[in-house]
Amino acid sequence: MTSRRDVLLREVLRRELHTAVELRRELHAEPRLSGKEGPTLKRVLDALPGGQVEHVAGTGALLRVGGAGPAVGVRGELDGLPIVERTGVPWASVNGAMHACGHDVHLAAVVALARAVDRVTDVLGPRDGGVTPLVVVLQPREESYPSGAADIVRSGALGRHRITAMIGAHVQPVLDDGVIACTPGAVNASSDEFRVTVRGKEGHAAYPHLARDPVVAMAQVIVAAQQLVSRAADPMTPTVVTFGTVHAGTAPNAIPGEAVARGTLRSLSQPWRETLHERFAQMAADVARAHGCEAEVTVLPGEPVLVNDASLAVRTGELLRAQGRTVTAELRSCGADDFAQYGALVPSLMMFVGVDTETGLHTPGFLPDDASVGAVAESMLAGYLAADESTASL
Repeated sequence: MTSRRDVLLREVLRRELHTAVELRRELHAEPRLSGKEGPTLKRVLDALPGGQVEHVAGTGALLRVGGAGPAVGVRGELDGLPIVERTGVPWASVNGAMHACGHDVHLAAVVALARAVDRVTDVLGPRDGGVTPLVVVLQPREESYPSGAADIVRSGALGRHRITAMIGAHVQPVLDDGVIACTPGAVNASSDEFRVTVRGKEGHAAYPHLARDPVVAMAQVIVAAQQLVSRAADPMTPTVVTFGTVHAGTAPNAIPGEAVARGTLRSLSQPWRETLHERFAQMAADVARAHGCEAEVTVLPGEPVLVNDASLAVRTGELLRAQGRTVTAELRSCGADDFAQYGALVPSLMMFVGVDTETGLHTPGFLPDDASVGAVAESMLAGYLAADESTASL
């Protein structure tokens, strides 16, 4: 049975969407890069209802709506990407940065939800069941290191605000427009950056036998790394090894003394993630040694596996279906999101909301339509209500 509170929240949320769309366009026109989100933070805080604000992670903040007690957290990402926009809309960015990952949509949706919770809190009294507090987590540096989510977790802010669950939603063009994925379990991979340095012996290109060629050794390391995916990883465990940059030498007729490559290691299994690091380093060392060279591998730990709480995912899907939304239970990818950091502390749910766009995420033409603000806001509300059912028992 749907409560009066839930009905009011949905009605008020719908009334907030027009203003939220205007905010989305304003944010889209003035994106800020990771670590420089101050103006975006100020504009979003101005749009939110008044409440207890705690500044965290440099350019981030938490804002509590609805009073004291256990709360549900909902995240909005503040940063854009260093991409020159090519959408042609009147409200396109012209400052060399771009909201090419939908963060403008997410922020507008979070604001609409917070304003709805605030208004309904003022209407309902204890006899009506009240409204569980909402903590808006305005997170910086989702697109770069160091992770804004990791900094917020380390700050202890979630504990200080008694956040019992974290909710997030992300636009996703691989889904049909308006379809929402609420997938239990692992949905995004861990992502760790690596650097491989192969050292050999310099020489003349005409006399390779007098040198130890690190370029050839590095080429074999790159090929051998793919065998970790096909022969060392469990075929049922998604694993990706990608080399993004390779650099060596300064002259076409000289064998350099060193070759350097960088890339990422990804997996949907935390135990295998740790083993993959070890196997990768050992493989590089052994292959380089076979070519008379030495290899040094450093791995910079990034985001952990993003694991959705099963009960939150199932209940949120039920609530969305009851509202007429199309829900799919399956969407997993080897993309990464630092939202995974929150799951180490509290039950968390990341949903994916289908949008119709001509291009994909992180491209100059990416532009979800305005209706996506409502779809993301409704998804966040469903997650908030599902988490609220768990919070009420505390």
